[in-house]
Amino acid sequence: MANIVTTFRNMIRIEELRQRIAFTLIALLAVRIGSFITIPGVDVALLTQASALDDGGTIFGLYDMFVGGAFSNAAIFALGIMPYISASIILQIAGVVLPELQKLQKEGEDGRRKINQYTRLLTVPIAALQAWAVSIKIAQTTVGAGGASVVPDAGFMWTMATVLILTAGTVGLMWIGEQITDRGLGNGISLIIFIGIIARLPTAIMQEFTLIQSGARNLVIDLVLVALLLGIVAAVILITQGARRIPVQYAKRVVGRKVYGGTTQYIPLRVNTAGVMPIIFAQSILFVPATIASFFPDSTFWQDVSQLFSDRTVFYAVFYGVIIVFFTYFYTAIAFNPKEVADNMKRNGGFIPGVRPGAPTSEYIENILTRITLPGAIFLALIAILPTFAMNVLKVPPIFASFFGGTSLLIIVGVALDTLQQIESFLLMRHYDGFMKTGKIRGRAGAVS
Repeated sequence: MANIVTTFRNMIRIEELRQRIAFTLIALLAVRIGSFITIPGVDVALLTQASALDDGGTIFGLYDMFVGGAFSNAAIFALGIMPYISASIILQIAGVVLPELQKLQKEGEDGRRKINQYTRLLTVPIAALQAWAVSIKIAQTTVGAGGASVVPDAGFMWTMATVLILTAGTVGLMWIGEQITDRGLGNGISLIIFIGIIARLPTAIMQEFTLIQSGARNLVIDLVLVALLLGIVAAVILITQGARRIPVQYAKRVVGRKVYGGTTQYIPLRVNTAGVMPIIFAQSILFVPATIASFFPDSTFWQDVSQLFSDRTVFYAVFYGVIIVFFTYFYTAIAFNPKEVADNMKRNGGFIPGVRPGAPTSEYIENILTRITLPGAIFLALIAILPTFAMNVLKVPPIFASFFGGTSLLIIVGVALDTLQQIESFLLMRHYDGFMKTGKIRGRAGAVS
């Protein structure tokens, strides 16, 4: 505990780190404020009563989770940063088949800068298209038996204004995210999604306290659930950080009077190379039947299909797990190219001990990646199903059960680890300076060395 207090004290003492933390907090506060500013023309009173935009069983509910409730609030940040994420995924997948993008990916910093620019440009039409769909969804939301619309005057001009406002909101969030990355702490885009998900945690805790006070929940059971949640978080951290290290040796090269190479490095193959993307893809597919059924409430066929894909059925859990395993292998194949790694090693004079350079090295890496991806894929499937288990078996409220696994937990843990590692790098860098300036600390450092 003393070490944690000391670490926080050091964070406050370092001026640059203090400024970065303050900038990040102010930027995230602006993101949250924008999530409550309603689009002009929307009746806030009727919107509060409406339940159509707050349906967690459709793809709109999934979207609302990522944007921190801005979608259900019909806010100017209702699209969140998701169009930017979609553009990034499209370009990443296109890089596998388009030689021009493959060439840019190999050009280092300049290529990365051009790809980022293409991502920004692609974000605008994607955001405009999604904004048009959202405007239709908001305009169709009605309340009460009379069918009073939450948008009294949902004409052409309101639709165009809403598309412009929502698109501008996404572009603004994209800019804020890039500013956080440059002037704050952590990855700005990831932190915007993180703050949207974590914003539901206070509501979930208050809901649990209310249930305990009313006698609907048992305090001892809730303490056991908290312990279970901590264990799940520890397992997620373990798998997220887990990697198989492949040793790579580099042959010695003499250039002039200098000797290069002759060292051993490692290629870290992560157990979960795909990250959270397989769960997002799987959820998007599973929510399609319920989303279509919401547009056809009188269709018996679509209502039956929606019930089959309900999160309270065994079919849902099995099918969910299977497609997550499939998407894990699919996205890993896109994110990591063994042939490219083997070619880079061969060009730089590197080789894996006991494996010939070139095609044998590529096959060796691919075989290892295939084997370690299987436990990672199974773990992702189990983590994704845990919220369903918590709701149906442990009777945990849905808003609190979402933190037991799935996309929410993986994003929270991943972003938190990334931000903490950046803070740690700042602290280590400044501590090194502190060794040189403080006589007492210098003496300890000399004794250790």
